[in-house]
This record gives sequence, C-alpha cells and structure tokens, in this order.
Amino acid sequence: MSVLPYLIAGWLFLIGCYGLATSRNLIHAVGCLTVCQCSTYVLLLAIGYRDGATAPVFSDIAPGSRPVVDPVVQALTLTDIVIGATVTALLLSLVIQVAKRHRTVDPDELSELRG
Repeated sequence: MSVLPYLIAGWLFLIGCYGLATSRNLIHAVGCLTVCQCSTYVLLLAIGYRDGATAPVFSDIAPGSRPVVDPVVQALTLTDIVIGATVTALLLSLVIQVAKRHRTVDPDELSELRG
C-alpha cells in the first residue's frame, strides 16, 4: 500500500478548504465544501484497500481461502456519498432561497444576516 491515496485525500481537503476561505460566491462555497467531502471518500477507500483482495462475496469461494476487502469500509463510503449528496442538495436549495430574497449570492452583501 502506498502513501499516494492519503496524499490525494489531503490535497483534496486542502484545495476545498482554500476554496471555502477565498470564495466570493455561495454556490462556489457549496462546491468547495463538496470537494472537501470527496476527500473523505478517497480516505475511506484507501483505509479499506487490501492488495490482492477480492470483493466480499462468499458465494463462489470458501470463507478464509482468499483475502477480501473489508465490507464495512465500503458501506461507510457509500453512506458518506449519500449524505454528501443530501447535504449538497440542501445547501444549494438554501442558496436559491437566499438569492430569491436578497437578489445576491455574494456573502459580503448579505448585511441583514449580520448580528
């Protein structure tokens, strides 16, 4: 197992955080948050990877005869993808409502939201 997937996950996370910090548009900020979320997919898959392993389906092989990939990590990755898509859809719907009410998607121009 190489260190490359971990570096890619870290790079994706840093790129997403940089985009969030420098974003002047709410839609861009949601996209950058999605990039941060994608780094967790890569990280989970890198953790669950086993060299030379097969899918965890035991209908054609005897249990314990070959190494298999951890199915819990695959289930966590799939759950992470579904939750990420749901959060992205929710945030984009909130951006649409902000754009309708305030006629802008620039966070600096939303003075009514400041406390």
